[in-house]
Formats: sequence, structure tokens, C-alpha cells
Amino acid sequence: MHEHMPASGAGGDVWAVLLPALALALPAGAYLLLVVRARRRNPVQGWSHLRTAAFLTGCLLLAAALLPPLAPFAHGDFRGHMAQHMLVGMFAPLALVLGAPVSLVLRTLPATRARTLSAVLHSRPARVVAHPVVALVLSTGTLAVLYFTPLYNATTDRPVLHWLMHVHFLLSGCLFAWVVAGPDPAPARPGVPARLVVLGVAVAAHATISQLMYGGFLIDVRAPVEQVQAGAQLMYYGGDIAELLLAAALVATWRPERRRRVRTAAVPTAT
Repeated sequence: MHEHMPASGAGGDVWAVLLPALALALPAGAYLLLVVRARRRNPVQGWSHLRTAAFLTGCLLLAAALLPPLAPFAHGDFRGHMAQHMLVGMFAPLALVLGAPVSLVLRTLPATRARTLSAVLHSRPARVVAHPVVALVLSTGTLAVLYFTPLYNATTDRPVLHWLMHVHFLLSGCLFAWVVAGPDPAPARPGVPARLVVLGVAVAAHATISQLMYGGFLIDVRAPVEQVQAGAQLMYYGGDIAELLLAAALVATWRPERRRRVRTAAVPTAT
């Protein structure tokens, strides 16, 4: 098994903790400042405490994934890596998205800047990226590329690739959660039944990848077999839990349109 050792020396250990902590504190602090501004602008409407709690929970989940004790453990154990993937790529993104950060920004920006941001969100590139199939490929499809090619082993050798992998997990996870069940506005978001189909495909893909990993088929990960199998089990069961939570968030936003019953008045017949 190849192990990637953390940065040597006390200085390297300090920065390995300090930099992720600062990177996580910034969005949490910015969100809270925007909450204060939103409540000052509109004391009556304010901002949802549940959304604030959701966003801060997402930040805490990221902290649990990227800081000790999990982060050092993940450097040399595939089980720790998979736990990081679950937190960074699935659980934290759902919590962050449920915090509705885009809506919060739109509420606190001046009108002209809010219109500009809204126009960007509804632009053609945004429509392409925010399509559910594109989000599915970026979030779930890339897992096959990571684990069935030498890419994962390369991330253990190169710290830059390791952090880029985490960034990809986080951004693609947020994109998928936003497109499927996010409370923030999204361009050309399909109806709930279509999004449930996409979520079902994601469930099936996660299950297939984890089962192939457990059986040792196509997998290209330099780690002991028992670690790979335990990591596959984490992906299988952890993915199910995360996707059930995502499905619950999606169903909670479902507002089926009631069909209007048109009552036709009786037309008297000519005598």
C-alpha cells in the first residue's frame, strides 16, 4: 500500500490545520454578516434560522472532514478517504445548499447588482452547467474516473491534486444538490418527477460503483483489500443516507399544481 505522509515538521502540521480552518471560517463568517444585514434591511421578514443552521452545519461537516482527527487518518487509510468523500461531496453540500446562500446574497445586494447576478444565473452557460444530467455526470460520473483509473493514486502522491479533488467533490456536490433540491433559484429547473429520476440514477450509479469496488472489479486503488472493501461499504450505505436526505429535501419543495376545474354553465337549448 502506498501511503501519503502529511507535511513533516511542526510548522507543516500547523499550516495543514490552520489553512483549512481559515478557509472554512471565511464563508461561515460572511454568511452570518449577510444574515445580520438582511435582518437590518427587513426586520419583519428577516432570515430563516433554519437556513442559517443548515449552512453552518455544512461548514461544520467540512471542518470535520478536513481537520484532525479525520484528515491525518485519511492520508494513509482508504476508509478515512471515503469518509472524507462522503462528508465533502454529499453531506456538507446538501446542508450548504439548504442554507440558500444565493437567495441571501440577492436579498442583501443593491437592486442593480442583484439584477446582474440574477442575469448571470439565467445565462446560457449557467443553464448548461445547471442541467441535472450535467450535474449528475460531474458529481457521480467522475467517481468512476477517480477510482477506476490511476487518478486516485496520483492524488495520494501530489498534495495539489489531493486538494483539487476535495474542491471538485465540494463544488460538484453543491451543484447537484442545488439543481435537484436547492431552495435557491436555478435556471430551467425541471419538474420534481424529472429530478427524482435523476436522483434515482445517482443512487444506482453509487451502488454500482461501490459494489464493483467491494468485489475488486476495475478498481485501481493502492490500498489493502480490507480497507477498499470497508471504503466501498461506506460509499454504499453513506451514499444511501445522503441521497435519502436529498430526496426528502426535494419532496419538501414539491408543490403539485392543482388542475383547475372549469365549470361550464348550462346553455339553454332553443325551443
